Amino acid sequence: MREFSVIIERDEEGWFVATVPGLRGCHTQAKSLDQLMERVKEAIELCLEVESPAVNEFIGVQRVAVAA
Repeated sequence: MREFSVIIERDEEGWFVATVPGLRGCHTQAKSLDQLMERVKEAIELCLEVESPAVNEFIGVQRVAVAA
């Protein structure tokens, strides 16, 4: 069993978008979080068939404020 960090965002149209930093180009989207989790598992399995995971370790996400 392997574990991957997944970044989840919601776009301007309300879709949930999942990105897997450890696998280049591995992302998916869905209208619900439950459906997103099913799809991201499938996406990871497909990405692993064609690519080895990156050796970088995902540390986290930091929010930064700037004057705009």
